[in-house]
Amino acid sequence: MKRLNISVLLATTVCLFCCNSWQQSVVAADATFTIYINGVIITVNPDRPYAEAFAVAGDRFVAVGTNDEIRRLATPSTKIVDLKGMTVTPGFNDTHVHPHATYPEDSPYWTPWLGPEVVRTMDDLIAELKKKADRVPPGTLITGSRYQDCWLGRHPTRWDLDKASTVHPIRISHSSGHVSVVNSFVLENSGITRDTPGLGDSFDRDPDGTPNGVLRAGASSRIRIGATESAPRIPAEVQMEAYRERFREYARKGITSVGIAGTSSPGRYETLRDTGTLVRMALMSSGSVSTLQNRGINFGHGDERLRYTAIKMFHGNSFSGNTCWLSQPHVNRPDGRTDFYGIPPSRSQESLDRVIQEIHDAGFQVAVHSNGDREIDMTITAIERAQANNPRPDARHRIEHASVQTMPLLERAKAAGIILIFHSYLYDHGEKLLVYEDRFDMIHPYRIAIDMGIYVASHSDSPIASANPMLRIHSLVNRLSHAGRPMGLSQRITVEEAIKVWTLDGAFTTFEENIKGSITPGKLADFVVLRQDPRQVLPETIKDIVVDATYIGGVNVWQAPVVVP
Repeated sequence: MKRLNISVLLATTVCLFCCNSWQQSVVAADATFTIYINGVIITVNPDRPYAEAFAVAGDRFVAVGTNDEIRRLATPSTKIVDLKGMTVTPGFNDTHVHPHATYPEDSPYWTPWLGPEVVRTMDDLIAELKKKADRVPPGTLITGSRYQDCWLGRHPTRWDLDKASTVHPIRISHSSGHVSVVNSFVLENSGITRDTPGLGDSFDRDPDGTPNGVLRAGASSRIRIGATESAPRIPAEVQMEAYRERFREYARKGITSVGIAGTSSPGRYETLRDTGTLVRMALMSSGSVSTLQNRGINFGHGDERLRYTAIKMFHGNSFSGNTCWLSQPHVNRPDGRTDFYGIPPSRSQESLDRVIQEIHDAGFQVAVHSNGDREIDMTITAIERAQANNPRPDARHRIEHASVQTMPLLERAKAAGIILIFHSYLYDHGEKLLVYEDRFDMIHPYRIAIDMGIYVASHSDSPIASANPMLRIHSLVNRLSHAGRPMGLSQRITVEEAIKVWTLDGAFTTFEENIKGSITPGKLADFVVLRQDPRQVLPETIKDIVVDATYIGGVNVWQAPVVVP
């Protein structure tokens, strides 16, 4: 079949825009030329922010305009898609996720999911763990993922987990990833009692001093699981299919690009790319500079489907898990302490400077996990020093999460050209953060940062919060907890600003703003069709908007079922 000459079509399209003459025809050689009409198009292109229709050839947008303008490009072989008044935005870019394999419940590899989609009460949590315990021999480790204490009302304890089983070791993880809980089986196997010295702030305790099974940063090194039965080895293809299912879920939510935050096994994602994954991936490697360079990988290595960008590192802990290092004390400690400032990072400033300098000198971005303002201060200092020693224009170093800010930190981030990858999880985690009411203006301060001209992007940190851009945009626009409580309304941003943060600004984080992130001729045809315009619905219903379709490179990778009245 004769292929469409995209370069000719692009040149013609440029002429059409420049000459403002839509009387010329564009001859499409086959059905890969498609026009989409009767839409509400939010382009995120400042040169033409709104449109009714657009055209796609191959994997690119080639024209954007009114219905009449785009219809004039049609030939007898052109495919025409009627959007029927639905809203189109660029594909969403979740800049920081941790994809996890998704197995069906009847699979021997299934791990109970404990997030609020499944678990809302302590009884729900116990029931999910018991399902797994009933299917495996005594002594087999039972794990569960990402419970949220703000939905449960508190952290589970050993006593709760013991109701699921006392003959299996059980360990479950908090949604922050920085807190876990074990049952009595594990504590007893580890020899941890109320009289064990040196438990410090890492072990939560009952009023009588007995460790209650809640483990914070640092406690894991003292835990001995004591499993007597090994989990079954997962065949490679079964694992790959489970990851594909995770990426299918991203597509269902309108996500077309993700930043994989910390790739200890980059080959897994390279395999997914080669087998036709449903999302574009930017890999933030957790390996060292030398490890990557020994594999022949430098910054930008890859293609439009999978590209190496940053080196991910930790410098600090969790805000939602109450372990990050703050200049003002945490105020919701379960033991009532008012003098706990968090757990300091393990690296000294000198050590942090050395690592960031090496990454900077090698030409990579650095992506540093830092939540508390004292952690962020150290991170900015290290980036400032790296630039002073070896100026690199437009290095675009990143701070991941960047939760608790101050004005001096924001000013320094702007001066250093640092991208702040703010959380957007207040709907999910807000209830437990209400005690910080007097600090809300500096917790994920989108409004201040955008007004200052700081580079800002957003993310779900899935599975910390669900990889659901409409829920995340809802959170940025409303700044309400799931119970409807306000959380720093001064930091709300508009719907269009939130869409930009989740599209074009996400592309900027990986130096790809010239090829994706807006509906612009010449860019990759990654776009999302929404059944409602998020600017026109009640703000509190943005999260309920259905993603009707998702397209990557002009290919429909998700189509929602038709609703029959």
